[in-house]
Amino acid sequence: MIVRSSLVVLCVLAAGCSKDAPPPVAQPGEAPSVAPVTVDTSPAPSAAPSSAVASKPALEDAPIPPPAPAPPPAVTFKGAFNHPESVLYDAAGDRYLVSNINGVPDAADGNGYISELLPDGTIKTPKLIAGGEKDVKLDGPKGLVIVGKELWVSDISVVRKFDLKTLAPKGEIKLPDTTFANDIALAPDGKVYVSDSSVKATAKGFETNGGDQVLVIDKAGKVKVLAKSKDLGAPNGIAFGPKGILVNTLTSNEVYSLNAKGEKIDIVKMPNGGLDGLLVVGDNLLCSSWGSSTVYRGKLGGTTYEPIIQNVKGPADIGWDSKRSRVLVPRFMDDEVEAFDVK
Repeated sequence: MIVRSSLVVLCVLAAGCSKDAPPPVAQPGEAPSVAPVTVDTSPAPSAAPSSAVASKPALEDAPIPPPAPAPPPAVTFKGAFNHPESVLYDAAGDRYLVSNINGVPDAADGNGYISELLPDGTIKTPKLIAGGEKDVKLDGPKGLVIVGKELWVSDISVVRKFDLKTLAPKGEIKLPDTTFANDIALAPDGKVYVSDSSVKATAKGFETNGGDQVLVIDKAGKVKVLAKSKDLGAPNGIAFGPKGILVNTLTSNEVYSLNAKGEKIDIVKMPNGGLDGLLVVGDNLLCSSWGSSTVYRGKLGGTTYEPIIQNVKGPADIGWDSKRSRVLVPRFMDDEVEAFDVK
């Protein structure tokens, strides 16, 4: 979403994550090169054999089989990341773009960067766009979205824009009263939405600033507040379904919609909390949870969500490779990115 000094902070929020890290200090691209990657081709483990006794044929006496195991990653990327927060699939370029906070998530330290990966497992450019280089300003980059021919990046209190082809900075949009710009998403009508989790990293963990909000940027670049309330639960992931905007929460286990008045509607409780990435894929909703180190999937509008990817520590802002039907998972705590083939 954070120097390793603040990993403890996010773990506290996620309720269940752990990471060996030094005590907190005071906050979830260049020349082509290839970093080592690991492709996991091991078969998924089979379900445990039934232990039912032949003398007890009754159905109600038969053991309940364990859930199907999560698929192994199709590709694991390592060696280029420092707190990877968001993965975006650039369909036109057939590549993955990854935001790296590389520091405290709400610190204006100027060292954030964007990595460029190829779906075959190659880390093409570890730092495609890097703070402090070529007039680039990046502090704690989080959400990524492509708007026309530009890459837009949410970065603490602004949205930064870059030319997708030349990588040159194309200006920024200031987000008034925003302290933790998190996810960013493009709506079907061309407007861009940004979540402000409104938290701050402290030695005790993430603490609220009390300004939880979701903002909207119109085509002219004007910013308006769609919703602002502590009841938003530190809004994090944003996605768009048939009925409009969907939001999940960093400090609870809610996924909800916002109507035109900014009111919470259609609230759904996920199996666990510390929610981060949110995707709409067909008629399904995918949501990542730090609390359970899991990516869940369920039907849009439904209330039942099952794990499809498990044991992924610190699953941040997930992406979707529409060409290969892959879920792209930035593993914030382990400085890795994994791609999972999902049916």
